[in-house]
Amino acid sequence: MVQIVRTSLAEQAADMLLERVRAGEWALGSKLPGEHTLGPQLGVGRSTVREAIRRLAGQGVLTTRQGAGVFVAALDVVEDWEGLLRRADIVEVIEARTAIEAEAAFLAAERRTAADLRAMRRTLSERDTASGIEAHVDADAGFHRAVIVAAHNSVLLEMFDRFVPRIREAMIAMLRIRGDYGDPRDQDAHAVIVTAIEAQDAAAAASLAREHLRSLREAIR
Repeated sequence: MVQIVRTSLAEQAADMLLERVRAGEWALGSKLPGEHTLGPQLGVGRSTVREAIRRLAGQGVLTTRQGAGVFVAALDVVEDWEGLLRRADIVEVIEARTAIEAEAAFLAAERRTAADLRAMRRTLSERDTASGIEAHVDADAGFHRAVIVAAHNSVLLEMFDRFVPRIREAMIAMLRIRGDYGDPRDQDAHAVIVTAIEAQDAAAAASLAREHLRSLREAIR
């Protein structure tokens, strides 16, 4: 038996507004018409328009500025970050991580402190001496995080921390198949990143970080 799904007027109005945003009727950052205009267009009252706007604001599509009006904040529903990462192909995650880590390495070379360098050397050593695949993967993440901390950019650090759980499982699975996590060449590839950061060679640090993750992406493929 087919069940009829009932939706409220506010949900219907929110859906209509979202479709108009998606269709490009209002550009990103543009201001929506007022409630007096939207109500008749949508065939609902002002209170329903307000509820529809609240729903879309909660989904990241609209934003309300006190005394200024309602503006388009995104051209579609902003997807849950964790949900997006769970569904993303692991190669896509590494490609995004490459963009973050290359920039972080560049900034770290410009901004690193003596304490940052000590943290990078410590985590590099921990990576070299970690026993077992899971411990090695966690030590590797600790090293890369130390580089990003040295960039002194809280947004890059937050983004990296979101990536770690998604990529950890894939790394462990890959190393169990390959069994080459103790390769000295891989350790050397990390050590030269620290050397470039210590020398404040930002271009080299970014290039080395990008190359390391490119080789990781190819290995996972």
